[in-house]
Amino acid sequence: MSKLSRRDVMKAAGAVAAAPVLASAPVARAQTTASTQPKKTRLAIIGCGGMAGFHTQFFGKRGIELVALCDVDEDHSADFNKRLCGGKAFVTKEYREILERPDVDVCLIATPDHWHTKIAVDAMRAGKDLYLEKPATLTVAECALLRNTVRQTSRIVQVGTWQRNDDHFLPPVALVHAGRLGNIKRVTVCVGPQPQKNTPEGFKPSPVPKSLDWDRWQGQAPAHEYIKERCHFTFRWWYEYSGGMATDWGAHHVDIAQWAVAPDLPGPISLEVMNVDRPVPMKDGWPTEDNKYNTATKFGVRIKFANGVEMLLHDQLPGFPGDNGILFEGDEGTLFCNREKIIGKAFDELKTKPLPKDPLFLPPTDTSMPQPPERHMAEFLHCTRTRRQPRSDVFSHTRNLTTCHLAIIAMRLNREIFWDATKQQIVGDQQANGFLAREQRKGYEIV
Repeated sequence: MSKLSRRDVMKAAGAVAAAPVLASAPVARAQTTASTQPKKTRLAIIGCGGMAGFHTQFFGKRGIELVALCDVDEDHSADFNKRLCGGKAFVTKEYREILERPDVDVCLIATPDHWHTKIAVDAMRAGKDLYLEKPATLTVAECALLRNTVRQTSRIVQVGTWQRNDDHFLPPVALVHAGRLGNIKRVTVCVGPQPQKNTPEGFKPSPVPKSLDWDRWQGQAPAHEYIKERCHFTFRWWYEYSGGMATDWGAHHVDIAQWAVAPDLPGPISLEVMNVDRPVPMKDGWPTEDNKYNTATKFGVRIKFANGVEMLLHDQLPGFPGDNGILFEGDEGTLFCNREKIIGKAFDELKTKPLPKDPLFLPPTDTSMPQPPERHMAEFLHCTRTRRQPRSDVFSHTRNLTTCHLAIIAMRLNREIFWDATKQQIVGDQQANGFLAREQRKGYEIV
């Protein structure tokens, strides 16, 4: 099994070469092979940074024609156009111009997190199917908006949580569902340390690069002086644009953990902060300094579900089997998984005690797709033709991502919160409920 670390992702993003458009291949998993040869899929990329660069290595194999590009940093889109499209793609920094084009079938949205929901909503209303990078939202309120828009438009949206098509994670989920670990008591999720650190004096403003529309990049977020650490890859460490490791990796690992231990529940019931280190002082949940990364760097949150399962969300833990990963603990055994390995007796016993055939656990049918992100893209394209919802659909993703958002709210306020998933409200805590949505800067509202 090939391994993909974040280093691999970013290396591939930087080194991806131009790929010719080839015939489409069948979807990665059994029971989903298209019966007829589909037409070529015409794709637009909105957000031409690192993750978009990573995905382009798979386009040639998938029968994708890249016809339009959008980025508020003109250097990014110009580079894509030159390397991948021979300079022939339509290029703009205004994504609405992409959505108006009849020659665009699907969009890959790979902008920073704080733009995901607005662009996705507008794209669905314009009749486009989407491959939407994770995390799909910045707030709980945006989760509800995405779900409602999918219902209203019937568009196909595959969220980029590609671990749902990774054979390092499917067997553990299937084993938990089959009861091979007995009753699950606890699942521990470690998302790893934040790689970037603050400087003692903070980051200094600098002139905005000529290629960048900084106001448009900020979008709905509050307007700030340009600091290069706020932009591009390191946007992840500012609450204005993301949620730090709790959503950057939590969107992957919490998703798998909750899919395994609470697939039929609407969400958690309580979230208790055990520890949290915040890199800048906070007042009423808001950073008091605006020139330093502000997302939590070390944390532990105890999350409880109505079925009695406890989820522990940490950055790292001493003695944990990996830098990040998921540890399931049942009354009949334990099982650990991450992108490199699976450890546990229940997994080892699959050689002699296989699970019954189950679509969740079927191996790939196309051995030309060893990389899970490629399978994920192939499944998305298949779903655009069959009109069935993909495995990483908006509904399951936003339910599990809400757990991450609630953990962040608890950490920002440094107190336990109680969640009513039916009402989509934090119980008895008006201040905490104020973090379920965000103010929308004038001119960038979702309408």
